[in-house]
Amino acid sequence: MATYVVTGGAGFIGSNVVAALETRGEDVIVIDWLGKKSKWQNLAKRRLLDLAPPEQLFERLDSLPEPPTAIFHFGAISDTTETDVDLIVRNNFGLSRRLWQWCADHEVPLIYASSAATYGDGAQGWRDEEDLAYLATLRPLNAYGWSKHLFDRWAAHRVHFQMPAPPRWAGLKFFNVYGPNEHHKGAQRSVALQLFEQISAGQSARLFRSGRIDCPDGGQERDFVWVGDCVEVALWLADGCHPSGLYNVGSGRARSFADLARAAFSTLGREPRLEFVPMPTELAAKYQYFTQADISKLGNVGWSGRPLSIEDGLRRYFEDFLSRPDPYR
Repeated sequence: MATYVVTGGAGFIGSNVVAALETRGEDVIVIDWLGKKSKWQNLAKRRLLDLAPPEQLFERLDSLPEPPTAIFHFGAISDTTETDVDLIVRNNFGLSRRLWQWCADHEVPLIYASSAATYGDGAQGWRDEEDLAYLATLRPLNAYGWSKHLFDRWAAHRVHFQMPAPPRWAGLKFFNVYGPNEHHKGAQRSVALQLFEQISAGQSARLFRSGRIDCPDGGQERDFVWVGDCVEVALWLADGCHPSGLYNVGSGRARSFADLARAAFSTLGREPRLEFVPMPTELAAKYQYFTQADISKLGNVGWSGRPLSIEDGLRRYFEDFLSRPDPYR
């Protein structure tokens, strides 16, 4: 039986990875803080080999009788409105560097979470490349995106100059992920979940007004991706002998927030009612109006998955999870 370590394993994407690994019969060690709210419920159905806080990560790794099969590093300060940049850097850059070096020293594959936020406004495209010159042109719009980009550039630099690296690694640039086990995220929950709650309560769908004349209200576009597709990619890269590098993880198709809202109403059997509200001032200058993952690189290295459309993804999310007494995976 293989042993896997998942940092951020009680979080949204991390807990879905833990569930998939347990379903395969693997032993899983989760590294995460649970806090005082509902985050623990993301792991309530899981059988775990161990559960420890991040400050004990390397102590637990060094105590294992043999190195884990792979490490999924999804632990991070992911709140895009967090203002303590020192905290963000310590967690998202400092800890990631230490873990990279540990994996290099012990020859353990490392799959880590990057973000589409590294692309900033998308002016330089959405190319999941390790090219140092290209990475230097990207300008993330918030501290979270910058911290992820900082580590991507650090990793790419080390590989370029043939410095120690894990035997296999992948930085996953997740786009707008939605699915079960995100209730604990508060204001950072996906728009899909917020729409379900609004529509189920008989309310209109509340979307941000556009601040650009070339984009109608609700016309802002995102690459919305079902969390199960993200898990599939993460496990596929960890299991196989695929080229190391940065990989976009999305549906490959941009859809507007208005499209998402109409699909949510249709899934719930309601007539669509859209309401447009002002965008918070603190977001306006840092807002991405368009994101779309170029997922051709995954296909080029052999991934044959077909990401769900928002219609199929919302149906699965609403019917299999949110409409049930127990919405957790």
